[in-house]
Amino acid sequence: MLVRSSLRWIIRHPWQMVLCVLGVALGVAVVVAIDLANASARRAFQLAGDTIAGQATHQIIGGPTGLPETVYPMIRRQFPALAAAPVVEGYVNAPTLGPGVYQLFGIDPFAEAPFRPYLASNGSVDLAALLIKPGAALLARTVTEPANLHPGDQVPIQIGARQSMLEIVGILDPANEVSRRALEGLIVVDIASAQELLTNTGRLSRIDLIVPETFELDVLAASLPPGITIQPVTARTGALQQMTDAFELNLTALSLLALIVGMFLIYNTMTFSVVQRRTLWGTLRCVGVSRAQLAGLVLTEAFIISLLGVAGGLGLGVVLGRGLVGLVTQTINDLYFVVTVRDIQLEPFVLLKGAGLGVIATILAALMPALEAMYTPPRTVLRRSSIEDRIRRAIPRLAGAGIALLVLGGGVLVIPMPANTTGLYAAFGGLFAIVIGAALITPPALVALMAVMQPTLGRISGMLGRMAIRDVVSSLSRTAVAVAALMVAVSVTIGVGIMIGSFRQTVINWLEQSLIADIYVSPPSNVANRIDTVLDPALAAALATMPEIESITTFRSVQIDLPTGPTTLVAIGGATERGRRALRFQQGGDATTWEAWERGAVLISEPLAFRSGLGVGDTLTVRTDRGLRDLPIAGVYYDYTSDRGVIRMNDTAYRSLWDDQAISSLAIYVRDGYDVEAVIDRVRTISAAYGTVLVNASRALREGTLIVFDRTFAITSVLQLLATIVAFIGILSALMALQLERTRELGVLRAVGLTPAQLWGVVLGQTGLMGLAAGLLAAPLGLVLALILTYVINKRSFGWTLELAVDPALFGQAFMVALIAAVLAGVWPALRMSQTSPAVALRDE
Repeated sequence: MLVRSSLRWIIRHPWQMVLCVLGVALGVAVVVAIDLANASARRAFQLAGDTIAGQATHQIIGGPTGLPETVYPMIRRQFPALAAAPVVEGYVNAPTLGPGVYQLFGIDPFAEAPFRPYLASNGSVDLAALLIKPGAALLARTVTEPANLHPGDQVPIQIGARQSMLEIVGILDPANEVSRRALEGLIVVDIASAQELLTNTGRLSRIDLIVPETFELDVLAASLPPGITIQPVTARTGALQQMTDAFELNLTALSLLALIVGMFLIYNTMTFSVVQRRTLWGTLRCVGVSRAQLAGLVLTEAFIISLLGVAGGLGLGVVLGRGLVGLVTQTINDLYFVVTVRDIQLEPFVLLKGAGLGVIATILAALMPALEAMYTPPRTVLRRSSIEDRIRRAIPRLAGAGIALLVLGGGVLVIPMPANTTGLYAAFGGLFAIVIGAALITPPALVALMAVMQPTLGRISGMLGRMAIRDVVSSLSRTAVAVAALMVAVSVTIGVGIMIGSFRQTVINWLEQSLIADIYVSPPSNVANRIDTVLDPALAAALATMPEIESITTFRSVQIDLPTGPTTLVAIGGATERGRRALRFQQGGDATTWEAWERGAVLISEPLAFRSGLGVGDTLTVRTDRGLRDLPIAGVYYDYTSDRGVIRMNDTAYRSLWDDQAISSLAIYVRDGYDVEAVIDRVRTISAAYGTVLVNASRALREGTLIVFDRTFAITSVLQLLATIVAFIGILSALMALQLERTRELGVLRAVGLTPAQLWGVVLGQTGLMGLAAGLLAAPLGLVLALILTYVINKRSFGWTLELAVDPALFGQAFMVALIAAVLAGVWPALRMSQTSPAVALRDE
């Protein structure tokens, strides 16, 4: 009987169930989409690393420029039983193959068999051709087929400033699907060709090893030249993967906010379904149905709704994930390392996690309505106001719980935490506590707001305005939840918007202070987050002869390995007093700092100091071509180039520790009295003789940096939009349920003379007041979230100190979003009620 009554009710109220299922589906979809995008990027990185490393257990690595190729024959002679394979790596662009960056992978065909057997697992692969034909290359079938390329075809590639041609001599098509996907971003060439293409003659990127358990690594390590070391393959892979942990955690937390907003929607719908059937359930209680049976029925309905919502959410999440994976991958490529992701990877754990969260969130949201059905005394079922009376009595308790959560969240946030994911989890825990606490104090805040607005609105709108306010307050069990859902979504929009705006303004201020040279010269780069190619050393000498140029500062940017992960090292030559003044210091910065700098001390950026716990007076241990060196730290400066940190050192000190004479870029200072634009034209003319070189004014460089910045936060804006959509559907559900419950009341009003137009005014007035309240309540919560995101979560995630920049227009935009969303959500209920005949509305079974 209970099952039949439940089915009958669902059949009579299909749209109510559809909205509830949609709320679950959207919340699950956002979480699954983000997790799939993150997991796909992570999986692609792991697959590429595993496939490229092959069976290797260890790697021999050198400094920023790799290691001399003479090390390889030395190892083969001294340790003939040890499997070793040299590798040269670099990044290229190949528009013919498709957008993105491809990894050029140089190998020795004679040494590859033990390491990467897939290179010889197909008859179409001719490893001998790699040695015979200049520019010979192997490509994956998953790349050549879409581009309609075949063996013998030519493929143009761009390497920094230079263009070259490769000839396809074989197609890689391993039987293993995992390897096939990992090879999509790989171009395999002979090691000599790779050295020539990358202008890295005589150098290797690394040497792969397969080390037996009985082999003594210490003996091999002792035979290596200074500055060259052995590390397990898993060590570097793990360090690289840790770089994106904070980024992925931030996205996951934002996606969970959408699920929390969806829980408000589920609570609203389930509560209304209970209220609608209170008369029926009171009658059932009177004839012997137990409390447990009613609660079980509500939870069973919620469980079925959760299953339907999860099914739709998983499908929608896969679709959203396909769109979001490109944004996530682009951000990882811009900020961390290159990863090629052509499509999402359906990870079973991600789908199970999304399904579990959807079911648990739905059951938790339905728990209160189930208790309502369970503990409602039969004698009160005919009093429809009883639930509202109980809500009013519960307001002090809700407010107390909300205040307690606000205090708890604030306490967690002010406790000092380490620079790791533990501190970040604690920060997000405090953030969610504050969000939920603010939602719990929404009912008393809503009542207070309506009381304040009632006199003014009554004078302006008369009876209809007073009716709208009374409707909001008298149906607090539903209006408060709808307002809370919209408030949370809008406050997140405000908080994230202020954080991004603060970050952007901080970067703009930093760029204006840092980019003080008149002209910057650099080679084209294949990756966005660093310069991976070099300039012709003769170019700097040629430009120095120009009478218009006052001075030139050289930069050499390389990647070195620290315990905190790969870190950028910048060697600066010819630094001017103007250049020194461009740095803003957190520690140091006085004359003592620069005297130590001249003697070989280093400056480290704020994120590196945050992650390593180092500061002025400490030493930084780095592996150089002369062995391990302890470099004194003379200053900590603000820098927003990389969240992994940057090291600055004197060019003379760098050249004495590393065998590297290359130059990555130039900063040119023009003499007073000369037109900078005219000098830029002359620099471009001279530079043309040295290959393709980028010559930009500081303004163009700032604009290019901000383009990358905006692209980085595109994924965050998408998540904000999705959370707002979920909230919109939530308030639409609440309003539809509210208007359906008020059918008889509105029928009476129509019968005593209320016109359809006036009914529209009452309904839209009520929804407008709810949107107004949500917008007003979202403003302080949004500001608090902005402070938390800017000063706590950002700091623990990336180590940057940001300058808070509050844009008043953002509050206005968020307020209008709340108001418009609420008014639009009221259009359908108003239309439906205005078209309902008073006789039908008054009819009683």
